[in-house]
Amino acid sequence: MALKARGVDVIFGIPGVHNIELYRGIEQAGITHVLARHEQGAGFMADGYARATGKPGVAYVITGPGLCNVMTPLGQAYSDSVPILVIASCLEREHRSMGRGRLHEMRDQEAAAATVTDWARTAPDAKAAYGLIDKALAEFACARPRSKYIQVPIDVLGASCAPAPAPLPAPKRPQASTAQVVQVAGMLMAAKRPLFIFGGGAKAASAAARLLMDQAGAASFCTYAGRGIIQSDHPLNFGPTLPRNDSVGNI
Repeated sequence: MALKARGVDVIFGIPGVHNIELYRGIEQAGITHVLARHEQGAGFMADGYARATGKPGVAYVITGPGLCNVMTPLGQAYSDSVPILVIASCLEREHRSMGRGRLHEMRDQEAAAATVTDWARTAPDAKAAYGLIDKALAEFACARPRSKYIQVPIDVLGASCAPAPAPLPAPKRPQASTAQVVQVAGMLMAAKRPLFIFGGGAKAASAAARLLMDQAGAASFCTYAGRGIIQSDHPLNFGPTLPRNDSVGNI
């Protein structure tokens, strides 16, 4: 199965008549499926899994109301930069957006998902679906890891297709050169009143952030997602108070 070959071990979701084909092969591939009672729960479980493990959280939902129910966790993951991928079914290609009152029909399901995700795409065939999965996982690995959404028409889900291609090599995050690090270090040590603002993206470097802050004699703020990177009782840590009018006075 394409997702297993790309490092996905757990999927959260609810099977239904529209997305049942997504579930074929899950057990044989060795993927654990966690059944939710509501799509919102599936989305938040995927979110929690991603936060706890550092790996992308994946959820399966059905057409129409399945997407609507998972939009709250999708929006939260977008805001908090959490890597979750929702894969949904959508109406057959020939019936999409025709307004004939088909089961779970929406005016524009993809556009609805786009309001709460980094991007939302429809896969017109299996090859496109594999490419979109690779695109999502690559961006989780080397860019800001916001929520993504892929929908696959029911007729595509039920069609025969070639096996998924081999996974692409994992992309590497951009890194500063040694010269750039030395330059920034010099600027920090020469600064009279250095100040750091830590966001959620620095959580994996908490120990290094604390050491750097102490060596530079710096103060710090954090975003709400960055709480805990610097210990709350640090005398120069002002927490997530930067948006407040009295933040400058506190410093």
